[in-house]
Amino acid sequence: MLLLAVLLALAAPVTAPAAQAAEGDAPSVTLSKKEAGKGGELTVKGGGWRSEALLMLLICGRSTPERGVIGGTNSCANADGRAVTTDKRGSFSKKLPVAEPPEPCPCVVHVAAVTGEQALVDTVFAVAGHPTAPLPPPADEGRLAVLATTRLEGESSLLTWFGAPPARRLVFTVGNLGSEPVEDPVFEIGTAHGVYAPQWEERQWSGTVAPGGKAQIKLPVGLSAGAHGDYQVSLRYGTKVLAEQPWGVSRPWGVPLFWVLLCLVVPAAVFRIGMAAVDKARPRPAGPAARHAHRTRTPATQAPPTPAVLPWFTQDSAPSEKRRSAPPENRPPPTTKGQAWTRNGG
Repeated sequence: MLLLAVLLALAAPVTAPAAQAAEGDAPSVTLSKKEAGKGGELTVKGGGWRSEALLMLLICGRSTPERGVIGGTNSCANADGRAVTTDKRGSFSKKLPVAEPPEPCPCVVHVAAVTGEQALVDTVFAVAGHPTAPLPPPADEGRLAVLATTRLEGESSLLTWFGAPPARRLVFTVGNLGSEPVEDPVFEIGTAHGVYAPQWEERQWSGTVAPGGKAQIKLPVGLSAGAHGDYQVSLRYGTKVLAEQPWGVSRPWGVPLFWVLLCLVVPAAVFRIGMAAVDKARPRPAGPAARHAHRTRTPATQAPPTPAVLPWFTQDSAPSEKRRSAPPENRPPPTTKGQAWTRNGG
């Protein structure tokens, strides 16, 4: 027992800090190369991520670690991206092909969590031979703030009940807290479903918010066809999330109803068409109606009736009228054997 207590005492200071360090580590990413040309390959390694989390790896242009990916994933080479799942310790290692993003460099390797809590890391990477351009001036993110509660306007139509994409308008009021006017601000609308990270889309508002002034802004929000369930709509300006709004989308019950009716109506219609075709093609027997129509023909077209001949009589064997009407006195007397002998002198 004394030996066991000594072993536990020696192991406790080692294991406890290690577990605490693992829990407090921030997500990190390291690259096997800092520069490579199109068609090459680099290895991306990471640690400190959530265990068994799904990550997305992309090469993005017009991006820096300080300002993030300007323009969202539209600035990334999405077709050549890769996905990886972290292990139980939150680490991963994945090979990523080098591709040219649609926007000029500066470029980064963008690693972001697809499910669960939002987390991302951008690491500087140079695509050899890809054009470069200066970044646009940063927006004054601290000057706009949401002053009122956001809400979603709009209702579902009959087409939405049959699977059409749901659509709403996000209504919010912003105020300019700075000393300079904000012209045509660009917001980002993100929609998230369940544990998945939001998918961001840019929405530009045309107008100017004067210093100390406020403005009501309405931005369209849409989902994919057939979407249903609980969604979360987020509003972001620059890298700052200004507001979040829940959105419950009802299930499009018209879609299963349509398929049920289709499975019932189509077989019934095919059966009726088939029965009508069979009834039209089968031969018709000569019934009472056909015989009645034959009797009512005109004399010019009517054939003379043929007398029925009994099968047990023929023309020669039938008794004649003359034989039946002959008188008895004209018949010859019957001859016998005795009378014939007297007549001959016997």
